[in-house]
Amino acid sequence: MKTTIDIPEKALADAIRFTGAQTKREAVVIALEDFNRRQRMAGLVKLRGSAPGMITVEELRRSRRRD
Repeated sequence: MKTTIDIPEKALADAIRFTGAQTKREAVVIALEDFNRRQRMAGLVKLRGSAPGMITVEELRRSRRRD
């Protein structure tokens, strides 16, 4: 989708530097994908411990030691 936005020059320059992107578009896409991934992970963290009957980390470690 084509969109015109005003991005502060320093923020965009930092994004290009931190991502190693070759273009402005690539830097913005990488930054958006990273933001979305972090939001999904934060949502999963909120659910931690809310699934009854789910194996715990310690139970998983014990089962791996037995194998």
